[in-house]
Amino acid sequence: MQKKLLFSLTAILILASMYIVFFVAPIPAKPPIVWGDINDYRIFYFHLPIAISAYLSFAIVFICSIMYLRKKEQKWDIIALSSAEIGVIFAFLTLATGSLWGKSAWGGYWDSTDVRLNTSLVLFLIYLSYIMVRQAVEEPEKRARLSAVLGIVGFISVPISFLSVRFYARSHPCVVPPCPGTGGGGIGPDVLPFLLINFAAFFLLLGSLMLLRIENEKIKEKINELKRAKNL
Repeated sequence: MQKKLLFSLTAILILASMYIVFFVAPIPAKPPIVWGDINDYRIFYFHLPIAISAYLSFAIVFICSIMYLRKKEQKWDIIALSSAEIGVIFAFLTLATGSLWGKSAWGGYWDSTDVRLNTSLVLFLIYLSYIMVRQAVEEPEKRARLSAVLGIVGFISVPISFLSVRFYARSHPCVVPPCPGTGGGGIGPDVLPFLLINFAAFFLLLGSLMLLRIENEKIKEKINELKRAKNL
């Protein structure tokens, strides 16, 4: 019952946030030069919550990796894997929405000189490699230990990506204060309420996807255990 309520609430809030963004919320910025349709700037309402959801997912991987090395309990490895897979999806969507936004803001889908863009790409590739390494190792305990180490070491890319715009701001704006003088003006009060609705929607989506993925992985592990027992 609680799961159905969570999934229903998530679906309703996602649909409501999409309607609000396209038909109610103001355009989040009014730059002097726009290379495309000014309405493309509305993608900001999705881009920022998706990016923070990716960071949150990788933080869960980090915490669960530490817990696995301490407790040696399979549940922590399952949560880490589930969160990494969902985080990779959110990280890809961050790059995709950022590129679409950049087309109107900068006149191109990618600015190779921008540190935030490059560190976000590296972040995506690190956790994509994390998943690929897991697929390459068959022995469960060895796979879990190696993945835990990667989950801990790889997390360094998260604060580097998040803080990069504060240390070296180029094209990418800084919207979460404190911001450097040339890095953006933060989030205006007319934008914030609508942005918070989207944050709530995507955090609920993250929780729902996590719950589904963890349950599926537990079922998969039980099937693998039965197969191993049968082979013995």
